[in-house]
Amino acid sequence: MRRALLAKVIDWKKKKNRKPFLIDGARQTGKTYLLQELLGSEFERVVRLDFLERPELAEAFAGSLNPDDIITNVELLTEEPFDLSRDLLILDEIGECPRAVTSLKYFAEKAPQAFVAASGSNMGLLTSFPVGKVEQHNLRPLSFKEFLWASEEKALIKAYEQQSRSPAAHSKLLEKLTDYYFVGGMPEAVSTWFENADTNAVERVQSVSSVHENLIQGYVRDFGKYSGKVDAQLIESVFRSIPAQLSAVRDESVKRFKFKGVYQRKSRYADFESAITWLHKCRLALKNHPVDGSPRTPLAAYQKENTVKLFLFDVGLLNQMLGTSYLEIKQQSYEYKGYIAENYVQQELAAQGIEPSFSWGDARAEIEFIVSDSIGRVIPIEVKSGVRTRAKSLQSYITKCQPHRTIKLTATQASPITEKVNLVVPLYFTEYLQQYLAEDI
Repeated sequence: MRRALLAKVIDWKKKKNRKPFLIDGARQTGKTYLLQELLGSEFERVVRLDFLERPELAEAFAGSLNPDDIITNVELLTEEPFDLSRDLLILDEIGECPRAVTSLKYFAEKAPQAFVAASGSNMGLLTSFPVGKVEQHNLRPLSFKEFLWASEEKALIKAYEQQSRSPAAHSKLLEKLTDYYFVGGMPEAVSTWFENADTNAVERVQSVSSVHENLIQGYVRDFGKYSGKVDAQLIESVFRSIPAQLSAVRDESVKRFKFKGVYQRKSRYADFESAITWLHKCRLALKNHPVDGSPRTPLAAYQKENTVKLFLFDVGLLNQMLGTSYLEIKQQSYEYKGYIAENYVQQELAAQGIEPSFSWGDARAEIEFIVSDSIGRVIPIEVKSGVRTRAKSLQSYITKCQPHRTIKLTATQASPITEKVNLVVPLYFTEYLQQYLAEDI
């Protein structure tokens, strides 16, 4: 399964001197596969230490943290030879071994020639971290582009990468996008979907739903195991409330997260801050901060922590938690459930490194997302899940803020590629937003 992050890992391998490569991300997003199968194929020898599966491997880091001493201990524990300057050492679920996390600092300083890669699911919860001593990246669920790669439909992938606006490409890409709304980007769900392409539709859908349900139950179990001082039941209540609150919105923009009624005897942001922060640090929830007035960069200066929209980190799991069927997603009437498209766009922005994101509101007008370009100009992005593209809120933003460019994401074929000011872009091309932001006019 091809992942976009692989290119950065390969670039890291080619460097003469390098810091340890650390991949953070929610559980089951494919971190181990990326390091062991994809990156590992570039090495003759790979030694992987999984601290969750084999806690006793922490003994390799119990004494000296000098890289040579660690490697000697690794050889003793694994009974495998290891060349620090040629072989790949993978430290999997490194958050389970705090001493291994600390050791990354010493690998960076004393063995910059070493190939050390690590992964962790709850890195944001660590109380100690070697800041500046690792090359850190986040691995999220497969983006829509990666979903297309997994389909192995070469002609469709080519049309997507060339940003084709032909009717044939539009029809096929929109069909794949609604499939993605159901399947989402969790690697096991994606592989199950495509591996069962030749089975009947009912079995195919049920197989993916089973994967989704097992993943959700696994995350819920993790709440109790890794919650620390945060109330695990509160975390679960917020986690389950995200889909419920998103689904309360039909053809309008997603609203701010409401605290009342989520958990007994709690109704203020201060009551929920720890749980929201926990879910965000573990990459299970995505944040969007509404701002008002005439926003300027940096947008972070306008955010209010107690006013936030919350999205789920994977649209497939979102629909599973809501009990939304594949048939319902594929039906024409489903286009008016705009929160699905909005959650999808939020995921795509996060995959591009834009997270948390920002939105705009004024009286009854709302713009789903606002982003800044490379020179600090704020650009509104309106999301329309269907073919009806009238945008009163966007016109309100234009009147009040006079942006140099606007972007509308829709289910239509969109505007001609020659249009540079008021862009109408198919939802499935959200991947290319950075390109649209960078274009000069």
